[in-house]
Amino acid sequence: MGIVVLTMKASVIEVFLVLLVTGIHSNKEMTKKIKRPKFTVPQINCDVKAGKIINPEFIVKCPAGCQDPRYHVYGTDVYASYSSVCGAAVHSGVLDNSGGKILVQKVAGQSSYKGSYSNGVRSLSLPRWRESFVVSEGKPQKGVTYPSTLTYSSSKSPAAKAGETTKADHSSSVPGTTAQPVTLMQVPGTTMVGATHTTLPKPSPSAGSTSSSLRPQPVGQRSRELAGEPDLWKPGSVLLDAGFVPKEELSTQSLEPVSQGDPNCKIDLSFLIDGSSSIGKRRFRIQKQFLADVAQVLDVGPAGPLMGVVQYGDNPATQFNLKTHTNSQDLKTAIEKITQRGGLSNAGRAISFVTKNFFSKSNGNRGGAPNVAVVMVDGWPTDKVEEASRFARESGINIFFITIEGATENEKQYVLEPNFANKAVCRTNGFYSLNVQNWFGLHKTVQHLVKRVCDVDRLACSKTCLNSADIGFVIDGSSSVGTSNFRTVLQFVANLSKEFEISDTDTRIGAMQYTYEQRLEFGFEEHSSKADVLNAIKKVGYWSGGTSTGAAINYALEQLFKKSKPNKRKLMILITDGRSYDDVRIPSTVAHHKGVITYAIGVAWAAQDELEVIATHPARDHAFFVDEFDYLYKLVPQVIQNICTEFNSQPRN
Repeated sequence: MGIVVLTMKASVIEVFLVLLVTGIHSNKEMTKKIKRPKFTVPQINCDVKAGKIINPEFIVKCPAGCQDPRYHVYGTDVYASYSSVCGAAVHSGVLDNSGGKILVQKVAGQSSYKGSYSNGVRSLSLPRWRESFVVSEGKPQKGVTYPSTLTYSSSKSPAAKAGETTKADHSSSVPGTTAQPVTLMQVPGTTMVGATHTTLPKPSPSAGSTSSSLRPQPVGQRSRELAGEPDLWKPGSVLLDAGFVPKEELSTQSLEPVSQGDPNCKIDLSFLIDGSSSIGKRRFRIQKQFLADVAQVLDVGPAGPLMGVVQYGDNPATQFNLKTHTNSQDLKTAIEKITQRGGLSNAGRAISFVTKNFFSKSNGNRGGAPNVAVVMVDGWPTDKVEEASRFARESGINIFFITIEGATENEKQYVLEPNFANKAVCRTNGFYSLNVQNWFGLHKTVQHLVKRVCDVDRLACSKTCLNSADIGFVIDGSSSVGTSNFRTVLQFVANLSKEFEISDTDTRIGAMQYTYEQRLEFGFEEHSSKADVLNAIKKVGYWSGGTSTGAAINYALEQLFKKSKPNKRKLMILITDGRSYDDVRIPSTVAHHKGVITYAIGVAWAAQDELEVIATHPARDHAFFVDEFDYLYKLVPQVIQNICTEFNSQPRN
């Protein structure tokens, strides 16, 4: 009996051991099958602002298309948390417009944020904000755990906006996450800003777009309806924030901070918008939305760009001038209220109106800022623009043309002035003109236009000391000069001429030679390029004779400066080597009264007292003397400097 019991106990033990081994083996197999959860990078939309996300550090994936100006960015390198996360990533260069992963780290608020244009994104300036962030490549750092699901500070997350049922508020997080305290890092060399509390206005939803109704068309213009055209873009959809203003962002000084403007784009800008009947109501709304987008991207303010609008149809009218609205938000509100005038598309008349009336001190023109006029044309103008544009350019206005839906081959027969845009602008290199195939693509040109009008170094039509004068050289060809020295004088004239920007709309050069008699070598209208002018100077032949400087000044006034353009500065540069045989006092006084700024260059036996009479007051800035002809070249830098100093001391327009 005892043997049987022992046998049973042994069997039980064996079974237990088998089960134990089997269990351990099964557990090992199960362990092999269980994998650690993989980190999933959360995706966000372009419009998500850093302030909406509670997490102090996170990696996210941005979609393509975040370069669009509707996604506002504030600051450079360090961004205010009111900025679009993905827009800031594109601005900083971490991403391009195709999207990708980025690492975001919250940092302390700054006392100021400087706007800039970088990588196709125009960031705006802010005086202060309570929280900031920086972006870098989306590579996880060792020892840091990043959330797979973000914690939002609002009752609606971006996922909820897309139709999901995820709920979150300031005290509860998205399911599967734990709310984390916001720990802000201090950026070296920056000032942390305390918070005050007010409420930001909730953005209004985008207004729907309706088709335009049938309307009579002016003669020579197209009847074009939008029925059947693809609705690729709707007015009102570009700059409006979709969604909400999260509680985390309700800490600021007042409403959304008003910028002082981008100091890197200090221009006085006039938009000439097409209000003709042919454009229709829907296209007119698209045009207004384009203006609003430009106003937003420009970062308008007293220290930066100022913007006014003129609408034209049969006749032009100012909608508001440069000083009416001094921030982008007020501008956008004013633009929305503009109503269409109707009539023809008389762009030439509008350009003349702007030249004569718009850029005045009473309308807010600042004098020290370049004047820029952007002309928008639907199809083609119904009047001529070349002469009006030339006068505008000669008044120092930089003319830009945006032509939308230009004439097809069949329609060109109706165009009053073929190739009108190239005839209107300052340079035909494509910088000053934009052609847009259809109105639905107009919003894509916002960044291109802003970049160009803000590139003040390339605004060649702006008045400068080197591109805004008619310069007449009055050259002494008397016997005392001699052939060799005369060639040295011509080289001096050429060296001075080289310093200027020469064309029919910039600086123009003329020259005359005198002895007892006078001879016009070439007038202002004869040579319109620097190469042609230099070649003409080289061909001037030595005359030889006496020295009648007074008669030469009278001749210059009649034969050279009488044909000077009214908007040009008139500069006379007289070069002589001796005392005049006739009186110079009366002719010089007449020249000064006619507004001719006279520089007197004396060589060798020239009389100092006579030079001072000829020269414009003060004589110390306008009269020069050298002992020998070979030293003339030394005067070139000083003469140019004095010309520019005098120019810069005067009002720009």
